Amino acid sequence: MPFDPRRRLARDPARSSVQHLINVSGGKDSTAVYLLALESGLPFRAVFADTGNEHESTYAFIDRLAQRTGGPAIETVRADFSRELARHRAYILREWPKQGIPDAIVAEAAALHEPTGNPFLDLCISKGRFPSAGARFCTEALKGLPITFQVVFPMLRHGPVLQWLGIRAAESARRARHPRWNRHDSGSFVWRPIFDWSVQDVWAMHRRYGLAPNPLYAHGMGRVGCLPCIHCTKNELRLIAERFPEHIDRIERWEAIVSAANKRGVSTFFAAGTDPMDAGRPGRYADIRTIADWSKTSRGGRQYTLFFERQPGGGCLSDLTLCEHEENEDTSNGVSDDQTADIGSPSP
Repeated sequence: MPFDPRRRLARDPARSSVQHLINVSGGKDSTAVYLLALESGLPFRAVFADTGNEHESTYAFIDRLAQRTGGPAIETVRADFSRELARHRAYILREWPKQGIPDAIVAEAAALHEPTGNPFLDLCISKGRFPSAGARFCTEALKGLPITFQVVFPMLRHGPVLQWLGIRAAESARRARHPRWNRHDSGSFVWRPIFDWSVQDVWAMHRRYGLAPNPLYAHGMGRVGCLPCIHCTKNELRLIAERFPEHIDRIERWEAIVSAANKRGVSTFFAAGTDPMDAGRPGRYADIRTIADWSKTSRGGRQYTLFFERQPGGGCLSDLTLCEHEENEDTSNGVSDDQTADIGSPSP
């Protein structure tokens, strides 16, 4: 009979040979699952995939979660794109001159294909572009594969693995279609233990442990993860630009690097679109600075839907759904925009 984690856990969870792995993003749902695993009394490991495009508050929250709760330390994995960069650099040096690309551009692009140590930036350089709704390669490359290769595969050598995911049906119609249990392509099994929970249930779990959530929620962020995310909304980008302008500066630098590393000489963080702030420059792509400025405008004289307003089917398509989904919620149940968000104090 094939292995069924449900039967094994139901028979004797404490003595089961199943190895438990909690995927932690620093967001409210994955944190609730981490706390739920603590309550189960089962031994488990926890892993965080660092994309290199996270806010400092998320790193701090991850670092202190075990200390605050008495749970196991959260292991961090990072993708390495050294091989991809080397392969693409060789292609540039070999093929671009044949295509008539000037030697100076070839030399500059090739020189930029040295690993920076930042997974998100290295991925974009190796691809010659940023991810988009039509090319959603970021989550799998930066989270799914590193977790699978660096943690899940080694664990599978010692027995079956059950991954606990913080996925709730209430987040979106797409996520409501996920099964509670399924087998993953890696050979592990996946369980979504808070599938039926409401956001109020999630905040209640935080309060039970006296654990303040990731401070980004108090800053008005609807989700925690990449900051900014390529799927962020206009309002979310406005908050980032106002409260964390240094992250807009960082993306602007990345745009310049990725642009210089590809033959088109241009690459924008958000999907390519004409500049909404200056109709007098037709065909000019809107960079992060332009879009951040546009995000501060109200509906009226500058009304643009553009690419990152919420649309059906948008968001992360990872089979493990490792990105948190933004949802409208009554923040009075857990965190508010004016909360102090001291990570060391309990939620109200």
